[in-house]
Amino acid sequence: IKWLGLRPSDLNKYDLPDQCRLSMTENDIKTGKELLQEAFIMKNPQWMKELQIMVKTKQKAEIQALSSFGFQYITESYLPRKLREGDWI
Repeated sequence: IKWLGLRPSDLNKYDLPDQCRLSMTENDIKTGKELLQEAFIMKNPQWMKELQIMVKTKQKAEIQALSSFGFQYITESYLPRKLREGDWI
């Protein structure tokens, strides 16, 4: 499994505006904490880091939030950059 899409650390890395950030529900937080206990996650430090950020900040975003930079941003900038830099986990 590879995580190419928007990750919790990307919220600040790409300076997503506050209106693009979503507050996590109590259920989201509970799920995040449960995932942190999964063997697969525990064996992958990068996944652990991302989920810890998510649970700590209680924020999430959908990849559609990147459209705040323009409709072509995802396909012309964000994904090509992620692929070029190998920025997936």
